[in-house]
Amino acid sequence: MPAKAVCQAHICAGFGALFAGKPAPARIAVIFWSDYMSGLNELLQAIDTAAQAGEETILATVVKVEGSAYRRPGARMLIPLHGRTIGTVSGGCLEQDLAKKAWWLTDSGEPLVRRYSTGATEDEDDEQSALTFGLGCNGTVFVMLERLRAKSPAPAIELLRRVRDRQQPAAMATVIGTSRYASVRVGDRLLSDTEGSLRNLQLTHGIRRDLHKTMAQKKSSTRLYSDARGEVEVFFEYIAPPPRLVIIGAGHDAQPLVRMASLDNPLDLSPLIDGAFVAVMTHSYRQDRHWLGLALQASPAYIGQLGPRERTERLLAEIGLGTSALHYPMGLDLGGDAPQSVALAILAEMTAVMNQRQGGMLRHRSKPIHQVDLVVSEKLEQAASV
Repeated sequence: MPAKAVCQAHICAGFGALFAGKPAPARIAVIFWSDYMSGLNELLQAIDTAAQAGEETILATVVKVEGSAYRRPGARMLIPLHGRTIGTVSGGCLEQDLAKKAWWLTDSGEPLVRRYSTGATEDEDDEQSALTFGLGCNGTVFVMLERLRAKSPAPAIELLRRVRDRQQPAAMATVIGTSRYASVRVGDRLLSDTEGSLRNLQLTHGIRRDLHKTMAQKKSSTRLYSDARGEVEVFFEYIAPPPRLVIIGAGHDAQPLVRMASLDNPLDLSPLIDGAFVAVMTHSYRQDRHWLGLALQASPAYIGQLGPRERTERLLAEIGLGTSALHYPMGLDLGGDAPQSVALAILAEMTAVMNQRQGGMLRHRSKPIHQVDLVVSEKLEQAASV
């Protein structure tokens, strides 16, 4: 359904009966903010389409970054045998090389990690250690390539699907580097929501423990384990469900907000408001009071109220509720007043809140744009028996 049509549609049938004696229901769009998940729906749909046609694909995943890089660990790109790639793993500099070489690089059928350098200089002698692009970013990107076969199980893909469908977070541990004599291989995995073990039981216990830590900390990381057989490097990925954006309103400024947020299927409001990003913008004082009050009684990650500060404070005084999650007037101070500018300011503030940032200009930021991930090294108590 087109974004404008969704914005103009009454999503929940029978709202009039449910809210008898209260303001008529505002027009509501409840959407999955799928762009935040790096095009997860598009990627899964492409995998399903290839599987139905009996075709193999290659999944490229950023598993580690050293220094500066455009995409962070967990970014994915699907490489079909024919046709365009889905998703990105960089700002556009690595995709062509990966699409060109991924099929012969994975000809053995085994997963592998390819290393790319974005340093300032190109060095032809560096081909064995890192493919250098001379972009001046001074970073190194590690991309894992693995084949997805049409009739073979793909635990990583199924986990992504469960996170999306159940709206519950999960974590995945993937081996991304091993010493020569290690008892595990690159691409071996353990998932937080399913049973399973590796050939190395001590390593399995250590990874299971750190999977619990990953879920508790809600943060991806890389850890290095060592025993008598050598070292094993593991990427722990925290996978959050796609954030939900609830737009209450159907004005000219609500419509571009729906389009910019990347629309999926509209859903019923009530079971989805907890943990969602809520924008109240009905342009009606009475309706704003009703819907803002409803949002304040739930536990959304963000509530934004459109309109002047004094108006919202009157609403809050009448409602008798408040929360630190409420932002008013909502949006970053970008200076525009056109509907598209208002929508951009709102979505920008939501993105900043999601990433625990203030939303200022990067030119004034003295720290790195992305937090540097530290690799934790751990020595296992005893070597594996196999």
